[in-house]
Amino acid sequence: MASTRYLYWLVLMNSLINIINFVPRELIDARFKGAQTSILLATVLGTFLIYLFTSLMSKFPGKGVPEIYEKSLPRLLASPLIVIFALLWCLAGIITLLSFVDITLRFISPDTGPYYIIISFLFVVCLCARMDSLSLLYGLEMMLGISLPLILYTTFKAVINRDFNWDAVLQIMTFAPHAPDLKSVMAATFTFSGYVNLAIFNRVFHKLKLKHRWIMGVQGFFVLLLTFFVPIGYYGTMGVERHVYTWFSTADSIRIESFLIERMLYIFYFAYVTMSLVSVIIHWHVGKEMLMSLFPPSKHKVSRAKRWQEAIILSLFCAVTLTLMNLDQYQLNNLGVFFLNARGAGELLISAVLFYCYLDVRRRKI
Repeated sequence: MASTRYLYWLVLMNSLINIINFVPRELIDARFKGAQTSILLATVLGTFLIYLFTSLMSKFPGKGVPEIYEKSLPRLLASPLIVIFALLWCLAGIITLLSFVDITLRFISPDTGPYYIIISFLFVVCLCARMDSLSLLYGLEMMLGISLPLILYTTFKAVINRDFNWDAVLQIMTFAPHAPDLKSVMAATFTFSGYVNLAIFNRVFHKLKLKHRWIMGVQGFFVLLLTFFVPIGYYGTMGVERHVYTWFSTADSIRIESFLIERMLYIFYFAYVTMSLVSVIIHWHVGKEMLMSLFPPSKHKVSRAKRWQEAIILSLFCAVTLTLMNLDQYQLNNLGVFFLNARGAGELLISAVLFYCYLDVRRRKI
Protein backbone atom coordinates (compact mmCIF):
# COMPACT_ATOMS: atom_id res chain seq x y z
CA MET A 1 0.00 0.00 0.00
CA ALA A 2 1.41 3.41 -1.01
CA SER A 3 1.42 6.58 1.08
CA THR A 4 -0.66 9.52 -0.17
CA ARG A 5 2.49 11.62 -0.63
CA TYR A 6 3.21 9.71 -3.86
CA LEU A 7 0.14 11.36 -5.41
CA TYR A 8 1.80 14.73 -4.82
CA TRP A 9 5.03 13.44 -6.42
CA LEU A 10 3.10 12.38 -9.53
CA VAL A 11 1.64 15.89 -9.90
CA LEU A 12 5.00 17.55 -9.16
CA MET A 13 6.76 15.40 -11.79
CA ASN A 14 4.26 16.45 -14.46
CA SER A 15 4.60 20.13 -13.47
CA LEU A 16 8.37 20.02 -13.86
CA ILE A 17 8.28 18.12 -17.16
CA ASN A 18 6.04 20.75 -18.81
CA ILE A 19 9.09 23.02 -19.12
CA ILE A 20 10.70 20.88 -21.85
CA ASN A 21 7.60 20.09 -23.87
CA PHE A 22 5.41 22.44 -25.85
CA VAL A 23 3.81 24.33 -22.96
CA PRO A 24 6.38 27.20 -22.91
CA ARG A 25 6.14 27.49 -26.71
CA GLU A 26 2.35 27.84 -26.64
CA LEU A 27 2.41 30.39 -23.79
CA ILE A 28 5.16 32.47 -25.41
CA ASP A 29 3.34 32.47 -28.76
CA ALA A 30 0.36 34.03 -26.93
CA ARG A 31 2.45 36.42 -24.79
CA PHE A 32 0.75 39.51 -26.30
CA LYS A 33 -2.75 38.03 -26.50
CA GLY A 34 -3.84 36.42 -23.27
CA ALA A 35 -1.09 34.05 -22.03
CA GLN A 36 -1.21 35.48 -18.50
CA THR A 37 -4.98 35.20 -18.10
CA SER A 38 -4.70 31.72 -19.67
CA ILE A 39 -2.31 30.74 -16.85
CA LEU A 40 -4.84 31.96 -14.25
CA LEU A 41 -7.73 30.12 -15.93
CA ALA A 42 -5.66 26.94 -16.37
CA THR A 43 -4.75 27.03 -12.66
CA VAL A 44 -8.43 27.22 -11.67
CA LEU A 45 -9.44 24.48 -14.14
CA GLY A 46 -6.47 22.23 -13.30
CA THR A 47 -7.05 22.55 -9.54
CA PHE A 48 -10.76 21.80 -9.99
CA LEU A 49 -9.96 18.64 -11.98
CA ILE A 50 -7.45 17.56 -9.31
CA TYR A 51 -10.15 17.90 -6.62
CA LEU A 52 -12.78 16.15 -8.77
CA PHE A 53 -10.68 13.22 -10.00
CA THR A 54 -8.92 12.45 -6.69
CA SER A 55 -12.23 12.67 -4.78
CA LEU A 56 -13.84 10.20 -7.21
CA MET A 57 -10.89 7.79 -7.18
CA SER A 58 -10.82 7.82 -3.37
CA LYS A 59 -14.34 6.28 -3.49
CA PHE A 60 -12.81 3.20 -5.17
CA PRO A 61 -9.85 2.25 -2.94
CA GLY A 62 -7.42 -0.21 -4.52
CA LYS A 63 -9.08 -0.08 -7.94
CA GLY A 64 -7.93 1.36 -11.24
CA VAL A 65 -10.11 2.91 -13.94
CA PRO A 66 -10.37 -0.38 -15.95
CA GLU A 67 -11.88 -2.23 -12.96
CA ILE A 68 -14.24 0.67 -12.19
CA TYR A 69 -15.44 0.93 -15.80
CA GLU A 70 -15.88 -2.85 -16.02
CA LYS A 71 -18.39 -2.78 -13.15
CA SER A 72 -20.56 0.06 -14.46
CA LEU A 73 -20.23 0.18 -18.25
CA PRO A 74 -21.04 -2.35 -20.99
CA ARG A 75 -17.89 -3.95 -22.42
CA LEU A 76 -18.61 -2.53 -25.88
CA LEU A 77 -18.30 0.97 -24.42
CA ALA A 78 -15.62 0.40 -21.77
CA SER A 79 -13.08 -1.28 -24.08
CA PRO A 80 -12.89 1.52 -26.71
CA LEU A 81 -12.59 4.12 -23.93
CA ILE A 82 -9.72 2.17 -22.34
CA VAL A 83 -7.95 1.95 -25.73
CA ILE A 84 -8.34 5.71 -26.32
CA PHE A 85 -6.94 6.56 -22.88
CA ALA A 86 -4.06 4.09 -23.33
CA LEU A 87 -3.14 5.71 -26.66
CA LEU A 88 -3.09 9.14 -25.01
CA TRP A 89 -0.68 7.90 -22.33
CA CYS A 90 1.45 6.23 -25.00
CA LEU A 91 1.53 9.47 -27.01
CA ALA A 92 2.52 11.48 -23.91
CA GLY A 93 5.60 9.29 -23.53
CA ILE A 94 6.44 9.37 -27.23
CA ILE A 95 6.38 13.18 -27.42
CA THR A 96 8.65 13.48 -24.39
CA LEU A 97 11.10 10.97 -25.91
CA LEU A 98 11.16 12.63 -29.34
CA SER A 99 11.62 16.06 -27.77
CA PHE A 100 14.53 14.85 -25.69
CA VAL A 101 16.24 13.22 -28.65
CA ASP A 102 15.98 16.58 -30.44
CA ILE A 103 17.31 18.42 -27.36
CA THR A 104 20.24 16.00 -27.05
CA LEU A 105 21.19 16.51 -30.69
CA ARG A 106 20.87 20.30 -30.50
CA PHE A 107 22.59 21.00 -27.18
CA ILE A 108 24.72 18.03 -26.09
CA SER A 109 25.85 15.68 -28.84
CA PRO A 110 25.10 16.85 -32.41
CA ASP A 111 27.35 14.17 -33.97
CA THR A 112 25.57 11.19 -32.41
CA GLY A 113 23.06 9.36 -34.57
CA PRO A 114 19.45 10.02 -33.44
CA TYR A 115 18.59 6.30 -33.59
CA TYR A 116 21.41 5.45 -31.13
CA ILE A 117 19.90 7.94 -28.68
CA ILE A 118 16.27 6.84 -29.07
CA ILE A 119 17.13 3.12 -28.85
CA SER A 120 19.09 3.65 -25.62
CA PHE A 121 16.14 5.62 -24.18
CA LEU A 122 13.65 2.95 -25.30
CA PHE A 123 15.75 0.19 -23.72
CA VAL A 124 15.67 1.89 -20.30
CA VAL A 125 11.98 2.82 -20.57
CA CYS A 126 10.77 -0.67 -21.62
CA LEU A 127 12.89 -2.36 -18.95
CA CYS A 128 11.44 -0.17 -16.16
CA ALA A 129 7.83 0.16 -17.42
CA ARG A 130 7.39 -3.58 -16.74
CA MET A 131 7.99 -3.08 -13.00
CA ASP A 132 5.07 -3.08 -10.59
CA SER A 133 3.34 0.21 -9.75
CA LEU A 134 4.61 0.44 -6.17
CA SER A 135 8.26 0.01 -7.20
CA LEU A 136 7.83 2.75 -9.80
CA LEU A 137 6.51 5.15 -7.16
CA TYR A 138 9.56 4.41 -4.96
CA GLY A 139 11.81 5.09 -7.96
CA LEU A 140 9.94 8.32 -8.74
CA GLU A 141 10.51 9.62 -5.21
CA MET A 142 14.23 8.80 -5.38
CA MET A 143 14.69 10.48 -8.78
CA LEU A 144 12.81 13.57 -7.59
CA GLY A 145 15.15 13.72 -4.58
CA ILE A 146 18.13 13.83 -6.97
CA SER A 147 16.72 16.10 -9.71
CA LEU A 148 14.61 18.63 -7.80
CA PRO A 149 17.54 20.36 -6.02
CA LEU A 150 19.35 20.71 -9.37
CA ILE A 151 16.24 22.21 -11.02
CA LEU A 152 15.75 24.63 -8.10
CA TYR A 153 19.43 25.61 -8.26
CA THR A 154 19.17 26.31 -12.01
CA THR A 155 16.02 28.40 -11.54
CA PHE A 156 17.62 30.37 -8.68
CA LYS A 157 20.75 31.06 -10.74
CA ALA A 158 18.60 32.15 -13.70
CA VAL A 159 16.51 34.64 -11.71
CA ILE A 160 19.42 36.26 -9.80
CA ASN A 161 21.68 36.46 -12.87
CA ARG A 162 22.65 40.02 -13.79
CA ASP A 163 21.69 39.34 -17.43
CA PHE A 164 18.08 38.74 -16.40
CA ASN A 165 16.10 41.70 -17.72
CA TRP A 166 13.31 42.62 -15.31
CA ASP A 167 12.18 45.42 -17.62
CA ALA A 168 11.21 42.82 -20.25
CA VAL A 169 9.17 40.97 -17.60
CA LEU A 170 7.43 44.18 -16.50
CA GLN A 171 6.79 45.12 -20.13
CA ILE A 172 5.10 41.79 -20.91
CA MET A 173 2.97 42.15 -17.75
CA THR A 174 1.35 45.21 -19.31
CA PHE A 175 -0.30 42.78 -21.77
CA ALA A 176 -2.02 40.91 -18.93
CA PRO A 177 -5.52 42.41 -19.46
CA HIS A 178 -6.40 40.20 -22.45
CA ALA A 179 -8.99 37.45 -22.78
CA PRO A 180 -7.56 33.92 -22.30
CA ASP A 181 -6.34 32.04 -25.36
CA LEU A 182 -7.95 28.58 -25.66
CA LYS A 183 -4.81 26.83 -26.99
CA SER A 184 -2.73 28.33 -24.19
CA VAL A 185 -5.27 27.25 -21.57
CA MET A 186 -5.24 23.66 -22.86
CA ALA A 187 -1.44 23.67 -22.91
CA ALA A 188 -1.09 25.15 -19.42
CA THR A 189 -3.47 22.62 -17.83
CA PHE A 190 -0.90 19.91 -18.73
CA THR A 191 1.08 21.21 -15.73
CA PHE A 192 -1.58 19.79 -13.40
CA SER A 193 -2.17 16.51 -15.27
CA GLY A 194 -0.08 14.25 -13.02
CA TYR A 195 -3.19 13.41 -10.94
CA VAL A 196 -4.70 11.44 -13.84
CA ASN A 197 -2.02 8.73 -13.43
CA LEU A 198 -4.19 7.60 -10.51
CA ALA A 199 -6.21 5.82 -13.20
CA ILE A 200 -3.79 2.90 -12.66
CA PHE A 201 -1.76 3.87 -9.58
CA ASN A 202 -4.92 3.99 -7.45
CA ARG A 203 -4.52 0.20 -7.29
CA VAL A 204 -1.75 0.73 -4.73
CA PHE A 205 -3.52 3.56 -2.86
CA HIS A 206 -5.84 1.74 -0.50
CA LYS A 207 -6.59 4.75 1.69
CA LEU A 208 -6.08 8.14 0.03
CA LYS A 209 -5.87 10.96 2.57
CA LEU A 210 -6.88 13.99 0.55
CA LYS A 211 -5.48 16.86 2.60
CA HIS A 212 -3.99 20.13 1.40
CA ARG A 213 -4.70 19.45 -2.27
CA TRP A 214 -4.56 23.21 -2.85
CA ILE A 215 -0.77 22.84 -2.63
CA MET A 216 -0.80 21.09 -6.01
CA GLY A 217 -2.65 24.04 -7.55
CA VAL A 218 -0.31 26.61 -6.00
CA GLN A 219 2.90 24.82 -7.05
CA GLY A 220 1.54 24.38 -10.59
CA PHE A 221 0.74 28.11 -10.74
CA PHE A 222 4.28 29.09 -9.70
CA VAL A 223 5.82 26.60 -12.15
CA LEU A 224 3.75 28.16 -14.95
CA LEU A 225 4.84 31.67 -13.97
CA LEU A 226 8.50 30.61 -14.05
CA THR A 227 7.95 28.72 -17.32
CA PHE A 228 6.58 31.87 -18.93
CA PHE A 229 8.56 34.76 -17.43
CA VAL A 230 12.13 33.44 -17.06
CA PRO A 231 12.84 32.95 -20.83
CA ILE A 232 11.33 36.40 -21.52
CA GLY A 233 13.62 37.88 -18.86
CA TYR A 234 16.61 36.43 -20.72
CA TYR A 235 15.75 36.95 -24.37
CA GLY A 236 13.34 39.89 -24.28
CA THR A 237 9.75 40.15 -25.42
CA MET A 238 10.67 39.71 -29.11
CA GLY A 239 13.88 37.65 -29.07
CA VAL A 240 12.28 34.83 -27.06
CA GLU A 241 10.27 33.65 -30.06
CA ARG A 242 13.47 32.65 -31.92
CA HIS A 243 14.16 29.76 -29.53
CA VAL A 244 12.46 26.35 -29.79
CA TYR A 245 13.47 24.97 -26.37
CA THR A 246 13.51 28.24 -24.45
CA TRP A 247 14.51 26.78 -21.08
CA PHE A 248 17.47 24.86 -22.48
CA SER A 249 18.61 27.98 -24.33
CA THR A 250 18.29 29.85 -21.03
CA ALA A 251 20.31 27.21 -19.13
CA ASP A 252 22.94 27.36 -21.89
CA SER A 253 23.32 31.10 -21.19
CA ILE A 254 24.15 30.65 -17.50
CA ARG A 255 27.73 30.22 -16.33
CA ILE A 256 28.69 28.71 -12.97
CA GLU A 257 31.68 30.66 -11.64
CA SER A 258 32.71 28.40 -8.76
CA PHE A 259 31.91 24.83 -9.68
CA LEU A 260 33.56 21.87 -11.39
CA ILE A 261 31.22 22.24 -14.38
CA GLU A 262 31.21 25.71 -15.91
CA ARG A 263 28.07 25.46 -18.05
CA MET A 264 24.71 25.22 -16.30
CA LEU A 265 23.36 23.40 -19.35
CA TYR A 266 24.97 20.09 -18.35
CA ILE A 267 23.43 20.15 -14.85
CA PHE A 268 20.04 21.12 -16.27
CA TYR A 269 20.27 18.41 -18.93
CA PHE A 270 21.15 15.72 -16.37
CA ALA A 271 18.22 16.75 -14.14
CA TYR A 272 15.76 16.78 -17.02
CA VAL A 273 16.90 13.64 -18.81
CA THR A 274 16.38 11.82 -15.52
CA MET A 275 12.92 13.31 -14.94
CA SER A 276 11.93 12.81 -18.57
CA LEU A 277 12.76 9.11 -18.56
CA VAL A 278 10.88 8.64 -15.28
CA SER A 279 7.92 10.50 -16.78
CA VAL A 280 7.90 8.28 -19.91
CA ILE A 281 8.23 5.14 -17.76
CA ILE A 282 5.20 6.25 -15.68
CA HIS A 283 3.14 7.10 -18.79
CA TRP A 284 3.94 3.88 -20.62
CA HIS A 285 3.35 1.84 -17.48
CA VAL A 286 -0.15 3.34 -17.23
CA GLY A 287 -0.79 2.82 -20.97
CA LYS A 288 0.48 -0.78 -20.79
CA GLU A 289 -1.66 -1.63 -17.75
CA MET A 290 -4.71 -0.09 -19.45
CA LEU A 291 -4.27 -2.30 -22.52
CA MET A 292 -3.48 -5.41 -20.45
CA SER A 293 -6.80 -4.99 -18.63
CA LEU A 294 -8.49 -5.87 -21.95
CA PHE A 295 -7.04 -9.40 -21.82
CA PRO A 296 -8.57 -12.14 -19.64
CA PRO A 297 -7.04 -12.02 -16.12
CA SER A 298 -4.36 -14.58 -15.32
CA LYS A 299 -4.57 -16.77 -12.21
CA HIS A 300 -0.87 -16.23 -11.54
CA LYS A 301 0.68 -12.85 -10.76
CA VAL A 302 3.64 -13.59 -13.07
CA SER A 303 2.75 -15.86 -15.95
CA ARG A 304 4.23 -16.54 -19.38
CA ALA A 305 1.13 -15.14 -21.10
CA LYS A 306 1.39 -11.90 -19.12
CA ARG A 307 5.05 -11.48 -20.05
CA TRP A 308 4.17 -11.92 -23.73
CA GLN A 309 1.33 -9.39 -23.45
CA GLU A 310 3.71 -6.85 -21.90
CA ALA A 311 6.33 -7.50 -24.58
CA ILE A 312 3.84 -7.08 -27.43
CA ILE A 313 2.34 -3.85 -26.04
CA LEU A 314 5.72 -2.24 -25.34
CA SER A 315 7.01 -3.36 -28.75
CA LEU A 316 4.05 -1.58 -30.36
CA PHE A 317 4.81 1.58 -28.37
CA CYS A 318 8.46 1.38 -29.53
CA ALA A 319 7.45 0.79 -33.17
CA VAL A 320 5.23 3.89 -33.16
CA THR A 321 8.05 5.92 -31.58
CA LEU A 322 10.59 4.81 -34.21
CA THR A 323 8.09 5.56 -36.99
CA LEU A 324 7.54 9.09 -35.68
CA MET A 325 11.30 9.69 -35.59
CA ASN A 326 10.99 10.82 -39.23
CA LEU A 327 8.98 13.90 -38.24
CA ASP A 328 10.68 17.24 -38.78
CA GLN A 329 10.59 20.08 -36.24
CA TYR A 330 7.41 21.63 -37.66
CA GLN A 331 5.52 18.29 -37.72
CA LEU A 332 6.71 17.42 -34.20
CA ASN A 333 5.43 20.78 -32.95
CA ASN A 334 2.03 20.16 -34.58
CA LEU A 335 1.90 16.71 -33.00
CA GLY A 336 2.71 18.24 -29.61
CA VAL A 337 -0.07 20.83 -29.93
CA PHE A 338 -2.51 18.12 -31.05
CA PHE A 339 -1.56 16.02 -28.02
CA LEU A 340 -2.04 18.92 -25.58
CA ASN A 341 -5.57 19.55 -26.92
CA ALA A 342 -6.52 15.84 -27.12
CA ARG A 343 -5.16 15.22 -23.62
CA GLY A 344 -7.32 18.03 -22.20
CA ALA A 345 -10.43 16.56 -23.81
CA GLY A 346 -9.38 13.07 -22.62
CA GLU A 347 -9.04 14.24 -19.01
CA LEU A 348 -12.52 15.77 -19.09
CA LEU A 349 -13.91 12.55 -20.61
CA ILE A 350 -12.25 10.18 -18.13
CA SER A 351 -13.48 12.35 -15.21
CA ALA A 352 -17.04 12.57 -16.58
CA VAL A 353 -17.31 8.79 -17.12
CA LEU A 354 -15.82 8.18 -13.68
CA PHE A 355 -18.46 10.46 -12.16
CA TYR A 356 -21.16 8.41 -13.92
CA CYS A 357 -19.64 5.19 -12.50
CA TYR A 358 -19.67 6.70 -9.01
CA LEU A 359 -23.36 7.60 -9.35
CA ASP A 360 -24.07 4.09 -10.68
CA VAL A 361 -22.40 2.45 -7.66
CA ARG A 362 -24.30 4.73 -5.26
CA ARG A 363 -27.60 3.92 -6.95
CA ARG A 364 -26.96 0.18 -6.58
CA LYS A 365 -26.29 0.55 -2.86
CA ILE A 366 -29.59 2.38 -2.22
